[in-house]
Order: sequence, then structure tokens, then C-alpha cells
Amino acid sequence: MMTKTTLNDGTPVYCLRKPEAKMLDYHVEGYLQNGISIEDNAVVFDVGANVGVFGLRAMQKAKNVSAYCFEPIPDIFSVLKKNSEEYGNGRIHVFQLGISDVTAEATFTYFPNTPALSTLHPEEWEKDPKAFSRAVKGTMKNPPDGMKWMKLIPPIFSGVIAHYLVKGKKKVECKLVPLSSIIEQENINKIDLLKIDCEGAEWSVLKGIKEDDWPKIKSLVIEVHDIDHRLEKVKHLLTEKGFSRLHCESEIGLEDTGMFNIFALR
Repeated sequence: MMTKTTLNDGTPVYCLRKPEAKMLDYHVEGYLQNGISIEDNAVVFDVGANVGVFGLRAMQKAKNVSAYCFEPIPDIFSVLKKNSEEYGNGRIHVFQLGISDVTAEATFTYFPNTPALSTLHPEEWEKDPKAFSRAVKGTMKNPPDGMKWMKLIPPIFSGVIAHYLVKGKKKVECKLVPLSSIIEQENINKIDLLKIDCEGAEWSVLKGIKEDDWPKIKSLVIEVHDIDHRLEKVKHLLTEKGFSRLHCESEIGLEDTGMFNIFALR
């Protein structure tokens, strides 16, 4: 059910879960560091946009920013669309699409209790069933501003909370397209920042970028699930494509989850 909340600085936003909107905002701040910035007239691509917090924040960071936001899950997309209409000033462009290396239909797993973890690759959590519980425990230890009450919950309850969050999952059919097809369709000649946070599908997103389009991309920030040496594969690919400045780190509290953020600049 769509609702409305305010982020810690008073910014209004539509969302599905109020605590999750604040958590998404916390992640946004984590992305804009290690040399990643948004300048005037920037073009930002947000793959795995969720309800659009990143796009909204990007517009606040500089003048005349354009954001292209991609979210495949219908319930989440409806909120993204609402935020773009209410707060986008015509500069947030939204697409009900998943980004991959092929054009296809795919089955996503949607978690109504924690929409941000909805994924095309639920098997990545299933390979290590305790990883999600560890992620919850890490977040409880280091919660964002406005959610410090989470520290009061005994860590022993992380498993119970994790079980609740994934309860009631649903299967939904979504369309996938390669990023380069959007670049061509929208006549994009530059992407100042490409942010990818798509719950395990990041490698497919990168493989869907044509050789001619790589020089258009100035910087990236990518959440990588390090399964089957994916972290090294992504770093190698980015180096190959001319990104000489790479920084890799885990968010505080998520060191035991195998999830990393890569910051890449030319």
C-alpha cells in the first residue's frame, strides 16, 4: 500500500514502507563518496531505482540534473512513477523495466514486507540462507539516522526479523532490456553517473552495455554480490573499459554478507 513519509531532512517521498525509505536514503549517501559526485547538468542512470530516492536526491545535489530510473516490479514502479510526477519537475524519467544483457521476460521474486530486496536472483540468498539474517543483524548494529531504535533490539532476534521480511513473497513477470537499447532509444550521448543496485543482476547489466556506449559513461557505483568471484570479474571489466580509479568497500555492518560497493571513475 502506497504511503507517504518524510526523510530525515524533511524531504517528502512516497513509499511502500516508511522505515525502508529512510534506509534507501542512507544508502544514497553511501553511494556519493569516494570521488562520486553529481554536477550541474548531469545525466544520471539509476538501475534498480526502487521508489526513486536516488533520483530525487540527485536533483537536489545540482542544477538541471536528469535522472533515468529503472524499476521492474509493478507495485514498486507505481510509487516511483508517483514520486517522479510529484517531485521530478519533468526531469525524472521512469521505466517499468529490468536491465539485463538480453531483451526477455523474466520472473522476479517480490517481497512485500521488504520491497527493496525483490530480485531476479533469489537463489543468491538461498545459497547462503544465513546471509540475509547477517545483513539484518549488521543493519541493527549500524542503523541510519532516524532509526537508532534498531540498536535496542537484541541481535538474537535478527533471524526472526529476517524471516518476517521475506514472508509472503510473490512471483511477478517483468520485462528485461539491455541498457544500450535505452541509450539508443532515448538518444543519450553521456551518462555522468551510472548507479546499479539490482540485487544480484549487476553482471548482466554490465554485459548489456555495447562497446560503443562505454565511453559515454563517466562514473559508476555498483553494489556487487560477490558470488563465483563476481567482484574480481566486475573490477577487471571496468579496468578494461578505461576506469582507472576503482575503490571497493563493504558498508558498515554488511562486512559479513559478501556485498560490496564499487566506485569507478575514469
